[in-house]
Amino acid sequence: MAEMIQVSLKDKCIEVEKGTTLLELFSCNMDTEEPLVVAAKVNNRMRELTYPLMEDCRVEPVDLSMKDGERIYSRSLVLVFLRACRELFPDCTVTVEHSFGGGIYCEVHGCVALSPLVVERIEERMRAIINMDEPIEKKEVSIEEANRIFRQMGLDDKVELMKYRREETISLYKCGNVIDYLYGYMVPSTGYLKKFGLKFYLPGVILQYPKHDDPTKVQPFQDNPKLFTVFRLAEKWSETLGIRNVADLNKCIEEGRGPDLIRISEAYQEKQIGAIADRIAQHADAVRIILIAGPSSSGKTTFAQRLRVQLMVNGLHPVPISMDNYYLDRDQIPLDENGEQDLESIKALDLKLFNEHMTQLIQGQEVEIPQYNFLTGKREYRGNMIKLSEDQPVIVEGIHGLNEKLTEMIPAENKYKIYISALTQLNVDDHNRIPTTDVRLIRRMVRDYHFRGAPIEETLAMWPFVRRGEEKNIFPFQESADIMFNSALLYELAVLKPYILPLLEEISEDHEFFPEVNRLKNFLKYFLTLESKYVPNNSILREFIGGSTFE
Repeated sequence: MAEMIQVSLKDKCIEVEKGTTLLELFSCNMDTEEPLVVAAKVNNRMRELTYPLMEDCRVEPVDLSMKDGERIYSRSLVLVFLRACRELFPDCTVTVEHSFGGGIYCEVHGCVALSPLVVERIEERMRAIINMDEPIEKKEVSIEEANRIFRQMGLDDKVELMKYRREETISLYKCGNVIDYLYGYMVPSTGYLKKFGLKFYLPGVILQYPKHDDPTKVQPFQDNPKLFTVFRLAEKWSETLGIRNVADLNKCIEEGRGPDLIRISEAYQEKQIGAIADRIAQHADAVRIILIAGPSSSGKTTFAQRLRVQLMVNGLHPVPISMDNYYLDRDQIPLDENGEQDLESIKALDLKLFNEHMTQLIQGQEVEIPQYNFLTGKREYRGNMIKLSEDQPVIVEGIHGLNEKLTEMIPAENKYKIYISALTQLNVDDHNRIPTTDVRLIRRMVRDYHFRGAPIEETLAMWPFVRRGEEKNIFPFQESADIMFNSALLYELAVLKPYILPLLEEISEDHEFFPEVNRLKNFLKYFLTLESKYVPNNSILREFIGGSTFE
């Protein structure tokens, strides 16, 4: 008689035969209208659908309506893309670059030049592989065996990466004749990946797929040419320094070149900030308001201070004004769809008063700037009188800086809009990218813990709401910026590692955030550390690790 076990699933307990796989448990919902189940948490540990249940346990399905589900789907799709490219162009080299346009931007080198026709061929081959519903097999091998396979597949970047892996084994994935290491979990077969698109975007392609906030269809393409240019510049900069991936960074640190890398990276950013200040100074007679916006943990505060210094070098004397002081009284702040006060909505600001004050300042009038009291939830007037001279532009830093509604009464020629974000170009290897969101999350967790008294659990709990606010209030307006500034630093994760890793290690396996924490820990383990003492006190990174000259 078969041995039975108890499985807690969706608030009910069911009895199944010992050894039942998650795939069997969920009876595969590929052809239903429900969000596709791609994995599950078993006793709070992420498991693939091929995982057999061997004891009483709690099971939570992971589907495409969840961020983890989206990651698994897109990662599996990348593997099919890699296979299709290799089958069509055996000598090609594929690099998975970064998120862009609602998908993942990739490049294919060493074959015929990409064109719409070539991209169409790749997509057709991908659909054929998916329609065959071929298995994606997981294979646990020694590091030695993995390196042998990598060399055979021409994946020299992965051979270099394995030098920094502490474990003796590694999980590889096989799809057809392609074997690869892709950081994270996979779907069990190609048939799960029916919803995708492939779009030619010179000089590469964009791999499109469903997003967790709309899992029923492929994300439509969103062109952001200015953002793409910033990514390209970051790529060229990393190539100039010879640091395209984690192995390159680690080698730099091993050879004692880490302090030089910090100095060069910081000098590069200072040069960029100086160039922005020069542009503004060239039009100082017209530009009266400088607006700085960007997502959470981009380094907006430090950037604004460094820009102020560079503007002073150009003979200007900018005056900072906080957008927070223009919040409506607490009882007037609009509610979100959950009935909570939406402080991130632009409607939470007194736009009429802000525009009136800015137009008055531009015209040389004296204005009393309010002070928002967050304890009482009301604006107060404390005699903060401001009158601007011709050499005093206003600097306004806040999430709504690029939204025209914020400054609708101010002529375009009087405004200079700056978008700032941490757009890392550093990859784990050619096929495993480092999401820019992860870099910002790590920055924020370190800052919140050390300087705001907030445990990382609190930051992780708030992060989905932060991201939702960014998607609604920041990203739609980024292309309206006059210039974009990339605050990412090639070396920063090597410096942040000793700050964040002990905090991640404190999260127990039964904690609701353990799967996310474990994902970050596994990703960070490849980095060698770099001492923070080499980071200058005006660095954007100092905003998160402390010691900033602007504190």
